[in-house]
Formats: sequence, structure tokens, C-alpha cells
Amino acid sequence: MIDYSLPSTAPRLWLIDRTDGRVLRHLLVAHGRGSGENIASRFSNRDGSLASSLGLFLTEETYVGKNGYSLRLRGLEPGINDRARDRAIVLHGAPYVSPEFARVHGRLGRSWGCPAVELEVAHPLIDQIRDGSLLFIYAPDPGWLERSRLLVASAHPGEGPGGGGAGTP
Repeated sequence: MIDYSLPSTAPRLWLIDRTDGRVLRHLLVAHGRGSGENIASRFSNRDGSLASSLGLFLTEETYVGKNGYSLRLRGLEPGINDRARDRAIVLHGAPYVSPEFARVHGRLGRSWGCPAVELEVAHPLIDQIRDGSLLFIYAPDPGWLERSRLLVASAHPGEGPGGGGAGTP
């Protein structure tokens, strides 16, 4: 899980064991240049925006590219993050993600929309979550909060396609 409501200088990526709820990792993570400076405040699904996307993603295969060992992400929310693969939004390591960079610049560096982590943790983290993990990226963005079918469905159990649930008259 990533919480982009926190400043980039704070650890805001949590790797949580879904079986027992333990936090396995708590890490720094950068956001996209088009999303803002120290705190991400703008999000996009558009090519060329250089902004991060919100919502639920599925981790897919790894590859080695210009940012080294990287993990492809598939956006699972139509109109919100479903262009992630086309936009090459991937999880990768970056030299601009470190406590030292944050101390000097007052923020982490920024990617072209990708969640980027410290170089030293990128490979083991990617190996830990590759091929079928869920990655949830959050920020209190009004547009996303109103449009996300995932959030609307979970906020109103039993409503939506198929009609009422248990206890609905």
C-alpha cells in the first residue's frame, strides 16, 4: 500500500502480510513529477502527464530496463489507472529516493509517474511482490474518491450491480 497523502520525505509504502496483518516493510517511495513537489496533489491516467495514478493495481512480470530491475503494474480501475501499462508505470529503484536526497532537497526526487523506491530495496521488494500481488495507491483526491467503482462498491456493500445484499428489504 502507498499513501500519497504523506510527504515524500516520510516512509509511505507499506508491505503488509495479508495472512496476519504484519508490516513486512515500511519504505520511502517517490511520486511523479506531474503530481507535485513534496506532497502529491495531482493524479492522472493520461500519457505524457508525468503524474502518478491512484487506485488498485496488480503486479505482473519483471524486466530490466533503463531504471534497472523493474516491475510492471496493471491498473485495475477503468478510467482511473487502466492505462498504467501503456504509460509504462512500473515500480523501480531510483537514486533520487533516499534519506540523503530528501535531507538535501527537502523532498525526494520525482519519477515520470512511477512509484520509485530506494535502489537497495528495489530488487528484494520487487521479488517479494511480483506476479500477482495487489498494490493499492491512496490519496484523498476528490475526483478519484467520487469516480472509483472499487471504492463506491466497498462503501456500500450490497448495492450496485445485482441489487441489495443481506438485510436489504
